[in-house]
Amino acid sequence: MSTALVVDDEPDVRDVVARYLNRDGYRTLEAADGEEARRILERESASLVVLDVMLPGIDGLALCRWIRSRSETPVILLTALGEETDRIAGLELGADDYITKPFSPREVLARVDAVLRRARPEKDRAALAAGPLTLDQGRREALLDGVELALTPREFDLLYFFARHPGRAFSRDELLSKVWGYDYRGETRTVDVHVRRLRAKLGERAQSMIATVTGTGYKLVVR
Repeated sequence: MSTALVVDDEPDVRDVVARYLNRDGYRTLEAADGEEARRILERESASLVVLDVMLPGIDGLALCRWIRSRSETPVILLTALGEETDRIAGLELGADDYITKPFSPREVLARVDAVLRRARPEKDRAALAAGPLTLDQGRREALLDGVELALTPREFDLLYFFARHPGRAFSRDELLSKVWGYDYRGETRTVDVHVRRLRAKLGERAQSMIATVTGTGYKLVVR
Protein backbone atom coordinates (compact mmCIF):
# COMPACT_ATOMS: atom_id res chain seq x y z
CA MET A 1 0.00 0.00 0.00
CA SER A 2 1.38 3.41 -0.99
CA THR A 3 1.63 6.04 1.74
CA ALA A 4 0.91 9.71 1.04
CA LEU A 5 1.84 12.48 3.45
CA VAL A 6 -0.57 15.45 3.19
CA VAL A 7 0.89 18.70 4.55
CA ASP A 8 -1.40 21.73 4.85
CA ASP A 9 -2.19 24.11 7.70
CA GLU A 10 -5.90 24.13 6.77
CA PRO A 11 -7.62 21.15 8.48
CA ASP A 12 -10.43 21.07 5.91
CA VAL A 13 -7.98 20.76 3.02
CA ARG A 14 -6.04 17.98 4.75
CA ASP A 15 -9.24 16.14 5.58
CA VAL A 16 -10.69 16.28 2.05
CA VAL A 17 -7.44 15.26 0.33
CA ALA A 18 -6.79 12.46 2.83
CA ARG A 19 -10.34 11.09 2.53
CA TYR A 20 -10.15 10.88 -1.25
CA LEU A 21 -6.75 9.21 -1.11
CA ASN A 22 -8.00 6.73 1.53
CA ARG A 23 -10.97 5.82 -0.66
CA ASP A 24 -8.57 5.04 -3.49
CA GLY A 25 -6.55 2.68 -1.31
CA TYR A 26 -3.77 4.95 -0.08
CA ARG A 27 -2.56 5.05 3.49
CA THR A 28 -2.34 8.69 4.54
CA LEU A 29 -0.37 10.67 7.07
CA GLU A 30 -1.15 14.31 7.91
CA ALA A 31 0.86 17.29 9.10
CA ALA A 32 -0.23 20.86 9.84
CA ASP A 33 3.18 22.49 9.39
CA GLY A 34 6.67 21.90 8.02
CA GLU A 35 8.23 20.93 11.34
CA GLU A 36 5.62 18.25 12.00
CA ALA A 37 6.00 16.97 8.42
CA ARG A 38 9.77 16.71 8.86
CA ARG A 39 9.39 14.72 12.08
CA ILE A 40 6.99 12.33 10.34
CA LEU A 41 9.35 11.83 7.39
CA GLU A 42 12.25 11.11 9.74
CA ARG A 43 10.41 8.14 11.22
CA GLU A 44 8.02 7.08 8.42
CA SER A 45 8.50 6.04 4.81
CA ALA A 46 6.24 8.01 2.47
CA SER A 47 5.66 7.12 -1.17
CA LEU A 48 4.69 10.72 -2.00
CA VAL A 49 4.19 14.10 -0.34
CA VAL A 50 1.32 16.49 -1.13
CA LEU A 51 2.70 19.77 0.16
CA ASP A 52 1.18 23.23 0.59
CA VAL A 53 3.63 26.03 -0.17
CA MET A 54 2.27 28.49 2.43
CA LEU A 55 2.97 26.89 5.81
CA PRO A 56 3.73 28.41 9.22
CA GLY A 57 7.31 28.05 10.37
CA ILE A 58 9.16 25.91 7.83
CA ASP A 59 7.38 26.75 4.58
CA GLY A 60 6.66 24.31 1.77
CA LEU A 61 9.61 25.37 -0.39
CA ALA A 62 12.07 24.89 2.46
CA LEU A 63 10.54 21.50 3.24
CA CYS A 64 10.71 20.51 -0.44
CA ARG A 65 14.42 21.40 -0.44
CA TRP A 66 14.95 19.29 2.68
CA ILE A 67 13.08 16.31 1.19
CA ARG A 68 15.06 16.50 -2.03
CA SER A 69 18.36 16.62 -0.09
CA ARG A 70 17.46 13.25 1.45
CA SER A 71 15.58 11.33 -1.25
CA GLU A 72 13.81 11.36 -4.61
CA THR A 73 10.38 10.93 -2.97
CA PRO A 74 7.83 12.52 -5.35
CA VAL A 75 6.47 15.89 -4.23
CA ILE A 76 3.28 17.58 -5.46
CA LEU A 77 2.92 21.22 -4.42
CA LEU A 78 -0.33 22.97 -3.58
CA THR A 79 -0.16 26.66 -4.51
CA ALA A 80 -2.54 29.63 -4.61
CA LEU A 81 -3.70 30.87 -8.00
CA GLY A 82 -1.39 33.91 -8.14
CA GLU A 83 1.78 32.22 -6.81
CA GLU A 84 3.57 31.61 -10.11
CA THR A 85 6.93 32.46 -8.55
CA ASP A 86 6.41 29.82 -5.86
CA ARG A 87 5.37 27.22 -8.43
CA ILE A 88 8.49 27.79 -10.51
CA ALA A 89 10.69 27.90 -7.40
CA GLY A 90 9.20 24.60 -6.24
CA LEU A 91 9.88 22.93 -9.58
CA GLU A 92 13.44 24.26 -9.49
CA LEU A 93 13.87 22.65 -6.07
CA GLY A 94 12.78 19.28 -7.43
CA ALA A 95 9.00 19.12 -7.03
CA ASP A 96 7.41 16.76 -9.55
CA ASP A 97 4.12 18.56 -10.08
CA TYR A 98 1.91 21.28 -8.69
CA ILE A 99 -1.82 21.88 -8.25
CA THR A 100 -3.35 25.33 -8.08
CA LYS A 101 -5.90 26.16 -5.37
CA PRO A 102 -8.86 25.96 -5.44
CA PHE A 103 -8.76 22.42 -6.79
CA SER A 104 -10.96 19.37 -7.17
CA PRO A 105 -10.04 16.45 -4.87
CA ARG A 106 -10.38 14.22 -7.93
CA GLU A 107 -7.66 16.28 -9.62
CA VAL A 108 -5.36 15.66 -6.67
CA LEU A 109 -6.07 11.94 -6.89
CA ALA A 110 -5.37 11.91 -10.64
CA ARG A 111 -2.07 13.74 -10.15
CA VAL A 112 -1.01 11.44 -7.30
CA ASP A 113 -1.86 8.33 -9.34
CA ALA A 114 0.02 9.67 -12.36
CA VAL A 115 3.18 10.60 -10.44
CA LEU A 116 3.33 7.31 -8.54
CA ARG A 117 2.60 5.26 -11.65
CA ARG A 118 5.70 6.77 -13.21
CA ALA A 119 7.76 6.17 -10.08
CA ARG A 120 6.97 2.45 -9.97
CA PRO A 121 9.28 0.04 -11.82
CA GLU A 122 7.88 -1.65 -14.93
CA LYS A 123 9.74 -4.93 -15.28
CA ASP A 124 8.97 -5.51 -18.94
CA ARG A 125 10.46 -2.26 -20.22
CA ALA A 126 13.81 -2.77 -21.95
CA ALA A 127 16.88 -0.67 -21.28
CA LEU A 128 17.48 2.11 -23.77
CA ALA A 129 20.83 3.53 -24.94
CA ALA A 130 21.35 6.99 -26.41
CA GLY A 131 24.97 8.05 -26.79
CA PRO A 132 26.57 8.09 -23.31
CA LEU A 133 23.16 7.58 -21.70
CA THR A 134 21.67 4.26 -20.64
CA LEU A 135 18.15 4.30 -19.24
CA ASP A 136 16.46 1.29 -17.66
CA GLN A 137 12.73 1.85 -17.35
CA GLY A 138 12.26 -1.31 -15.31
CA ARG A 139 14.72 -0.21 -12.65
CA ARG A 140 14.01 3.50 -13.10
CA GLU A 141 17.74 3.93 -13.48
CA ALA A 142 19.60 6.46 -15.65
CA LEU A 143 23.33 6.16 -16.23
CA LEU A 144 25.68 8.69 -17.85
CA ASP A 145 28.94 6.98 -18.87
CA GLY A 146 28.08 4.26 -16.37
CA VAL A 147 27.50 6.65 -13.46
CA GLU A 148 23.96 6.77 -12.05
CA LEU A 149 22.09 10.07 -12.16
CA ALA A 150 19.88 11.08 -9.22
CA LEU A 151 16.65 11.92 -11.04
CA THR A 152 13.15 12.54 -9.80
CA PRO A 153 10.40 10.43 -11.43
CA ARG A 154 9.41 13.29 -13.73
CA GLU A 155 13.01 14.02 -14.73
CA PHE A 156 13.53 10.37 -15.57
CA ASP A 157 10.37 10.28 -17.68
CA LEU A 158 11.39 13.37 -19.62
CA LEU A 159 14.90 12.09 -20.29
CA TYR A 160 13.57 8.64 -21.25
CA PHE A 161 11.12 10.23 -23.69
CA PHE A 162 13.90 12.25 -25.31
CA ALA A 163 16.07 9.13 -25.55
CA ARG A 164 13.29 7.25 -27.33
CA HIS A 165 13.17 9.98 -29.99
CA PRO A 166 16.75 11.22 -30.50
CA GLY A 167 17.07 14.13 -32.89
CA ARG A 168 13.35 14.86 -33.01
CA ALA A 169 12.18 18.27 -31.83
CA PHE A 170 9.15 18.51 -29.55
CA SER A 171 7.19 21.59 -28.57
CA ARG A 172 6.58 22.33 -24.91
CA ASP A 173 2.89 21.50 -25.34
CA GLU A 174 3.78 18.14 -26.89
CA LEU A 175 6.11 17.34 -24.02
CA LEU A 176 3.45 18.26 -21.46
CA SER A 177 1.02 15.94 -23.22
CA LYS A 178 3.40 13.03 -23.82
CA VAL A 179 5.48 13.08 -20.63
CA TRP A 180 3.05 14.41 -18.04
CA GLY A 181 0.64 11.87 -19.44
CA TYR A 182 -2.83 13.28 -18.83
CA ASP A 183 -4.85 16.41 -19.54
CA TYR A 184 -2.24 18.61 -17.91
CA ARG A 185 -3.30 22.20 -17.34
CA GLY A 186 0.07 23.47 -16.27
CA GLU A 187 2.20 26.18 -17.79
CA THR A 188 4.74 25.40 -20.48
CA ARG A 189 7.38 26.93 -18.20
CA THR A 190 7.11 23.67 -16.27
CA VAL A 191 8.93 22.00 -19.16
CA ASP A 192 11.64 24.68 -19.18
CA VAL A 193 12.28 24.15 -15.47
CA HIS A 194 12.60 20.37 -15.84
CA VAL A 195 14.91 20.74 -18.84
CA ARG A 196 17.08 23.15 -16.84
CA ARG A 197 17.24 20.69 -13.96
CA LEU A 198 18.15 17.83 -16.30
CA ARG A 199 20.93 19.85 -17.92
CA ALA A 200 22.37 20.65 -14.51
CA LYS A 201 22.39 16.98 -13.52
CA LEU A 202 23.93 15.89 -16.81
CA GLY A 203 26.93 18.10 -16.11
CA GLU A 204 28.93 20.42 -18.36
CA ARG A 205 29.99 17.82 -20.93
CA ALA A 206 26.50 16.51 -21.52
CA GLN A 207 24.37 19.63 -21.03
CA SER A 208 24.32 20.32 -24.77
CA MET A 209 22.64 16.95 -25.37
CA ILE A 210 19.27 18.56 -24.67
CA ALA A 211 19.24 21.29 -27.28
CA THR A 212 16.87 24.23 -27.54
CA VAL A 213 15.13 24.42 -30.91
CA THR A 214 14.23 28.06 -31.50
CA GLY A 215 10.55 28.57 -32.11
CA THR A 216 9.73 24.94 -31.27
CA GLY A 217 11.00 23.46 -28.04
CA TYR A 218 13.69 20.87 -27.31
CA LYS A 219 15.38 17.80 -28.73
CA LEU A 220 18.00 15.26 -27.67
CA VAL A 221 21.25 15.48 -29.63
CA VAL A 222 23.28 12.27 -29.62
CA ARG A 223 26.76 12.28 -31.14
